[in-house]
Amino acid sequence: MSTARKKILVPAAILMSLTLAPMLSGCMGNPIQGLVEQATGGQLDIGGTSVPDDFPAQIPLISGNVIFGTGLGNDDGKVWNVAIEVAGASAMDSIKAQLESAGFESIGEMDSSEETSSGIFTQDPYGILVVVAPNQDKNGFVANYTVTFTKEGS
Repeated sequence: MSTARKKILVPAAILMSLTLAPMLSGCMGNPIQGLVEQATGGQLDIGGTSVPDDFPAQIPLISGNVIFGTGLGNDDGKVWNVAIEVAGASAMDSIKAQLESAGFESIGEMDSSEETSSGIFTQDPYGILVVVAPNQDKNGFVANYTVTFTKEGS
């Protein structure tokens, strides 16, 4: 597959899986999962309420109740998404400290509002986007980690 095509298809499949996954997480033998796997040439784990088994151990996650976890991709490239309940927007301070202590470099922070914060972190071969925002389903906040892995040369 060409690099340009991969750059279009993979993000589209990721977006689709992350959008549809919460709605479909209770379905067994989900046809959407098969379609996304065919489109990306990889594996899709629609997820559930735990961290995916193959989530990189070197990436620390804040303590809390995991409300969603999913993964998409293969050995050449993969994306994981994990959502964890946290006490408030200030959780980003702890998340940033954990990631930096693990050797990740902060390459960007955005404060969208008093209730929402985000940060971008990197350490080859991983990129991490963390968004802490109010939980729309319940009271409280959620830290949403989107982690990308790209095999060198892919």
